[in-house]
Formats: sequence, C-alpha cells, structure tokens
Amino acid sequence: MNFVMFRHLPVVPLPVVPLVACLALAATACATPTVTPTASAGPSNPAATVSPAVPRLELPRPTGPDPVGRDVLSLVDASRKDPWVPQSGPRRLMASMYYPARSATGAPAPFMTVEEAVSLLRRKAPGADLPAEIVSDMRTHARTGAPPRNGRHPLVVLSPGLGLPRASLTSLAEDLASRGYVVASLDHAYESSGTVFPGVGLLTCAPLCDQPKPPEGGKAVIARNRAKDVSFVLDRLTGRHPAWKRAHLIDPKHVGMAGHSLGGEAASTTMAADQRIKAGIDLDGTISAALPATGLGDRPFLLMGTRSDHSPGKDDTWDSTWRALRGWKRWLTVAQAQHSSFTDLAVPQSRIGPPAPGVIAAERGLALTRAYVAAFFDQHLRNLRRPLLDGPTPDNPEVGFHNL
Repeated sequence: MNFVMFRHLPVVPLPVVPLVACLALAATACATPTVTPTASAGPSNPAATVSPAVPRLELPRPTGPDPVGRDVLSLVDASRKDPWVPQSGPRRLMASMYYPARSATGAPAPFMTVEEAVSLLRRKAPGADLPAEIVSDMRTHARTGAPPRNGRHPLVVLSPGLGLPRASLTSLAEDLASRGYVVASLDHAYESSGTVFPGVGLLTCAPLCDQPKPPEGGKAVIARNRAKDVSFVLDRLTGRHPAWKRAHLIDPKHVGMAGHSLGGEAASTTMAADQRIKAGIDLDGTISAALPATGLGDRPFLLMGTRSDHSPGKDDTWDSTWRALRGWKRWLTVAQAQHSSFTDLAVPQSRIGPPAPGVIAAERGLALTRAYVAAFFDQHLRNLRRPLLDGPTPDNPEVGFHNL
C-alpha cells in the first residue's frame, strides 16, 4: 500500500507497492478508482466491522496513566467565507476533542467513517486492493462519552498535512490526552482526502489538490488560512460562550500546537499571528511562510522530520527558520523515517508487508514521535523538565540533534 503524502517538497512515495502517485497540486487530477467495501456501509452503519477472517488493525496504545475520552465538534465561522470554495458558504471545521477521563466507559471512538476511508484510499492509494473497512475499523483507544478527569489541562491543537484527515494524528492525540492534555485535532474544509461535515456531506481536497497550480501565494496562503482557523477554534473553546460542553477542562494560559507536513508549517504561522500559542512543533513540514525578523519571540519551537529531507542543508526553509528562531529550539531528525512515519497511516501501510529495506517500522516511528512531542509539551506547557530533549540517547539512536 502506498499512502502518498502531501508535502511542501515533491512527494516521495512509499516503496511498498508500486501504485499511481496522487501528487499534491499536480497538473492532472488524481485517479479515483472504485473501492469496494467488504461489509455493508453507509450513514446507518458508519463503522461496519471487517470480516473476522481479516485481522483488525490497531493503533498503538496510549502511554499515559489516564483513560481517554473523545467528543466531536462541528464548527462554523460565520464571519468568513470558505477561502477555496466561496460559493459553499462560511468556513467549516471539524474538531475531535480528546481529554483525560476518569474511566474507560462509553462506546469505542471510531477511527473514521467508511465513506471517509473510501475517499482516503481513492486519493492516497489508487489501485490498492484494500477494503475501506480495514482503515475505518482500525481500533482506537478513546471512548465517546467517557467522564472527564477533574481539573484544568493544557490544550494542544493538532493540524494534519494537506490532503490528510485529522484521523491521521489519532494516536498522537490519544497519547497526549492519556498524559493529561486536552487535544483539539482539526479538519479544515476542502483540505483533506475526505471529511464528512454534518448537514453538508463529504468534502474533499479536490478544489486545491486537483488544480493545475497552487492558489495564488502558494502553500503559505494555505498555512495563513489555517492560522485563522486555529484562532477561531481557540475563540470558540476558550471564549465566554464555548462551543464544547467540556471547555472547563482547558487551561487557556497553556496552549500549544503541533502539525504534520503543511500542518507543521501552520503551527509556526499560527504562532506568529496568535500569541495564545505558547509552544509549537513542526513534524516534517517544509516552511514556505518565512517567520518575521523577531522569530516567535521567546516561545519554544521544535522541528522534527526525516533525516533524508530535513538534515541541515537539505531543506533551506528549515535552515532559515532555525536561524530566525529566538527562543528555546530543537532540530531533530529521524533516521530511516519517511513522511508517513509521523502519522497513523503508516499502520495500514504496514499490513501490506514488512517495511521496505531501510525504512523504520510503523510502530517505532509513532513511538518516537509521541515520546518527543509529549516531552516537548511537558517541558514547555507544564514546566516539567524532560532530559530526553537535551541530546541524543542510547535508547533512541535513530534521533539526531542538529545545529547550524
């Protein structure tokens, strides 16, 4: 299976199964072959179960002490028209809200709907012989309706790569919530492989991804629109009349943001525009929007990416961003990692066969991502010193620390 990731550099397909690449913003439209589910699916059956003969996929278990609860919010910014399809009306967002729970009661939270999984496979693995339910039914570890643990907790916003759904960061969200964070994982309308919006239906990234060239201003303009999205979400979560019934769990003075690929660029762009974001992480995202001369002030920022593409001298946007950062900063690269190694889409890819020679295993890539992300936010949102961030460790030989 070849989950091709949208990124800020030319896409490097995963060499597991030779499939037709669906490139971000390519000159031709992506192929959309039919994907036939193995079980009946639809609005009345959004989490159809895979046949018992097919082993079920499972995300790695959270490493923190708390069970995890999850709610889903549909948010509408009536003050803005959608920047990509203005005729569709106001800007729409979906947010999966993860939180530390008192007990693991409630129904299991689905990874995504079958309809979303079909769209994901059409765009990311055209031609792959993989039932959509293999992806949609992947086991998560959050529970819907679980009673929350009392107290106020730091908030972390997660933004996925362009063309990827918020589900691609599920295991990271669950892990952070199990460690005592509230997490808002976002889908931005017309920017994912396919997201179901209540009352609207499935919206895909076709208006962006199938165009012959990027929108005027390139990827930077997409990141700036995401910054507006995140600021709106913070308003709705921490304002006087919050949109989430559990908003009392959020400590609005301790907010961080992390993103993968374009979502990583959106993290730095949002921090430059919104002082409420106190700490940020870019996971393997090239940064096309230059930081201001003052950088991000004294706020900390972590760059973490593939060694092949993001070592010093490989990506000049990381070189320039590193020089612009004025506060605490780290530049980490992971040996043998690919673009998908920081996301949950590496898990279904691993079902097709063992990792290609020289490619990190899916479980290992996710374990490293979760460990360093959690250490960063522990240190900078909770004032808990984490020596893991001080330098290379024997337990994690894949992770290199860099400095220009």
